[in-house]
Amino acid sequence: MIRIFAILALLGAVGIGAPAWAAETPAGLTATSAAMTLAQAPSATAEVAAATAAAIAAAAPVATLSKADNAWIMVCAALVILMSLPGLALFYGGLVRTKNMLSVLMQVFVTFALISVLWVVYGYSLAFTEGGSFFGVLDKVFLKGITADSLGATFSKGVFISELTFVIFQGAFAAITCCLIVGAFAERAKFAAILVFMVIWFTLSYAPMAHMVWYWAGPDAYVDAAAGEAAGATAGFLFQKGALDFAGGTVVHINAAVAGLVGAFMIGKRIGYGRESMAPHSLTFTMIGASLLWFGWFGFNAGSALEASGGSALAMVNTWLATACATMSWMLAEWMIKGKPSMLGAASGAVAGLVAITPAAGFVGVMGAIVIGLLAGVICLWGVNGLKHLLGADDSLDVFGVHGVGGILGAILTGVFAAPSLGGSGVYDYVANAVGEYDMTAQVISQLWGVGTVIVWSGVVSVVAFKLVDLVIGLRVPEDEEREGLDITSHGESAYHY
Repeated sequence: MIRIFAILALLGAVGIGAPAWAAETPAGLTATSAAMTLAQAPSATAEVAAATAAAIAAAAPVATLSKADNAWIMVCAALVILMSLPGLALFYGGLVRTKNMLSVLMQVFVTFALISVLWVVYGYSLAFTEGGSFFGVLDKVFLKGITADSLGATFSKGVFISELTFVIFQGAFAAITCCLIVGAFAERAKFAAILVFMVIWFTLSYAPMAHMVWYWAGPDAYVDAAAGEAAGATAGFLFQKGALDFAGGTVVHINAAVAGLVGAFMIGKRIGYGRESMAPHSLTFTMIGASLLWFGWFGFNAGSALEASGGSALAMVNTWLATACATMSWMLAEWMIKGKPSMLGAASGAVAGLVAITPAAGFVGVMGAIVIGLLAGVICLWGVNGLKHLLGADDSLDVFGVHGVGGILGAILTGVFAAPSLGGSGVYDYVANAVGEYDMTAQVISQLWGVGTVIVWSGVVSVVAFKLVDLVIGLRVPEDEEREGLDITSHGESAYHY
């Protein structure tokens, strides 16, 4: 046990000691900090920087906290936490066999706690400070410099929330992403191995993907074309590519799904897989978990607008509607194929719809949400049946079939249905302060950049991380412990006494 904690401490130290590539700029830009960002940009001349700084100082409103928006995002952060604890834990727990119920609850619960700590220690700084195109820097380790008065930018000029609110909201995203991974290799992985893997993967896959997709200078930096160009050059790699991801189709779902699939391959199949019954032990828990996920997902998607706005309301409606459509399409397709509609199918369809609408929630109109939901139910049903058999992996709780397939589908269709001609919001031009011209082909290509990058990045990091953990402490429990069940052998407890 001492060795395990020593490994965790060493890995944390390695993460904190990662290279810093550039001077850091706060996530919430004031007029002064925006001007500083421009002045430091290599593409801007000193004259342009000085002129733009003066323009920002003269034109920008005084930065003040929007109490209503801040309160909304605080509520949304709590809803995202509810999605993990107990939502995802119960959803996963009901899907495993009785002898492994507590082990899954424990893995989700402790992973959430571990990542929450790492997020504050260095994760937030790596993800949401100005650095290179792939990583931020470490100027905000342990939230250094962030106080109760620190402000974070939203998606409207002159509208700010507390940066601490943004920290916890995004931290909940990071934690649930890592929790999603455990479902792919449930019922046979060592608890210590899971924790060490999470430290490595969070540091080298989640934080950089969040930076690549979501880090930008904030809307107040875009005062004119020159300032916009300079500010854009400081954004994350995929943000610069124009990839749209409203609430985490790439950062959360595809990222976690690829890691889970790699883990399922590298850890191997469960003993008796394909020969013994491995039916869910409690679909009651699974239904409760899915319902809590649906409820909490309103915070996940609607909160990603960062304001209590019409855009937030659109994301909420789309989340509600796409999920309902996916529930119906999965259930009806399964009914036609198997002759009976199942509770497991309905719950799985709901999660598939939630996943698919996540990258699109604030960008598409209602009809786009309906199409995405209907397609997600059917295509993810194929993902957990046909594709799973083609891949040959024992993805215990169908993490890739639902989160991977649904995330890819939603990310690509975001590029289609974000088009204003199809009822979408288009892409806002912060220099012109209006929606810009929309090129669907170019946007779909940008979406493919996002999908391809996260698959390759997460895949490579996951292979390396699992291999390192396997060499140091081993990935899998002994056969006798797996047969007895991880509740007793790993944690000395039983979920049920009867």
